[in-house]
Amino acid sequence: MRRIFPASGVALAVVAALIWLGQTGCKSYNEQEVHSSLEVVDVSTSWTMKEYRQWPNPKLTLVPTVTFKLKNNSSETLRYINVNAIFKEVDSVENLGDSFHTAVRGEGLAPGATSPPITLKSNFGVAGKTLDSFKANPHWKSYYVKLFVQMGGPRHISMGEYPVSRQIDFQEDQAVHQKDESSAVLQEEPAKD
Repeated sequence: MRRIFPASGVALAVVAALIWLGQTGCKSYNEQEVHSSLEVVDVSTSWTMKEYRQWPNPKLTLVPTVTFKLKNNSSETLRYINVNAIFKEVDSVENLGDSFHTAVRGEGLAPGATSPPITLKSNFGVAGKTLDSFKANPHWKSYYVKLFVQMGGPRHISMGEYPVSRQIDFQEDQAVHQKDESSAVLQEEPAKD
């Protein structure tokens, strides 16, 4: 009777997985191929809400946000595209935050097609108690975002840097006013005979 070692079963599974990946079109792209086949379009930036509460301790945290689309300029369907954004203050070495997103899976992005909008928000932001106090916060400075793409391999390819606008996509709740009972109109009761 012949024994099969468990390691040979694992090796067989790894070889089968590599063959399957090779047949399903999981291709790794170099930097030049990424830039010639994929384009970042319709980029917009703003500051959006991460946290907001009025009570018991008012707090408003806004984070830099970027929204964009990916356009396939190649003649083949692109699959397995991840995007990453790194948010930084201008002239700073440290990141304010980052965001990672799986952008294209499944059927992929057909030649000439453009993806739906992709929105990436920083995981860190700038805080205040109200919108006015946020705007007065000395930490609310000029920021920019670096976009990276990962296509079918481990490398993250830089797709550009964009300034984060100072537009704020947030409105505070309006205060709810209760009726002042002293100003309520009193109705007279009808006179009784």
